Amino acid sequence: MDTHTATDTATIDADVTGRTVLVTGGAGFVGSHIARALVDDNEVRVLDDLSTGQERNVPAGAELYEGDLLDEDLLREAMAGVDLVFHEAGLVSVPKSVERPVESNRVNVAGTLAVLDAAREVDARVVLASSVAIYGDPETVPIDESHPTRPTSPYATDKLAIDHYARVYNELYGLETVALRYFNVYGPGQSAGEYAGVVSTFLEQARSGQPLTVEGDGTQTRDFVHVADVVRANLAAATTDHVGEAFNIGTGDSVTIRELAELIADVGGATAGIVHTDPRPGDVERSRADASKARRLLGFEPRVDLREGLSELAQRQPLAR
Repeated sequence: MDTHTATDTATIDADVTGRTVLVTGGAGFVGSHIARALVDDNEVRVLDDLSTGQERNVPAGAELYEGDLLDEDLLREAMAGVDLVFHEAGLVSVPKSVERPVESNRVNVAGTLAVLDAAREVDARVVLASSVAIYGDPETVPIDESHPTRPTSPYATDKLAIDHYARVYNELYGLETVALRYFNVYGPGQSAGEYAGVVSTFLEQARSGQPLTVEGDGTQTRDFVHVADVVRANLAAATTDHVGEAFNIGTGDSVTIRELAELIADVGGATAGIVHTDPRPGDVERSRADASKARRLLGFEPRVDLREGLSELAQRQPLAR
């Protein structure tokens, strides 16, 4: 499926037009896709410190405010007159959060509080990125929003905190907030590397002719949701009446990591094979979203089939054979 077309469709579905929009982290993976979906029909501003995002990811027509969320003057300037905020900025690496928990808290929790408070000043709705990580190692799957939360890393703890802050700001101050608990997001523009998602890592290995490296026996399951569908969820959250709530954003389907590796090898014709390494300590064994609340209240319906999404990624840059 053509991701740009899918993202354009999201814009039409949600009817977000004529707004002044701020996308924090808009030079990063998910944020840049949201900015691109909105820029033709809205005044779009991007606030990003470019520590991980790239300026080239900011779509033409969007105004870039480069700097830290905790720079009060910069944030106030970027937020002036804004109707709608998509808060995607943050430190997204679990390993980095384990190495530097104080920094992780500063970026993720203090940064989000700054955004919520600045949005309160201008009465802007905030749609923010939470995470499946808040649930920890789930007791049952599929996971619905009432599942117990037991974070197992500083990153996951940060995400649970901002998830709660979004609800509290709605209940205490009347700020319109929606928290979206992303499952495993993949798609164009996601970087490969030490802390990247497994889809990007597998694709990079395949492109370079290396075998795909599966940690452990590969029976761990994950719910992979395409970034175009995540954009649709964000735009639906921008217009819903169901504020002050949190929603799981996934497909409701899952595959094992071994099956994912085989699928990537198949769609790209890679022949270097698959190898297994030692399992990652503390790895979650099973994960699958119950996204029925998002379907019911947001009208969210994922459209990008995993094989189609992976095929499109492989075709953008053919894999090594």
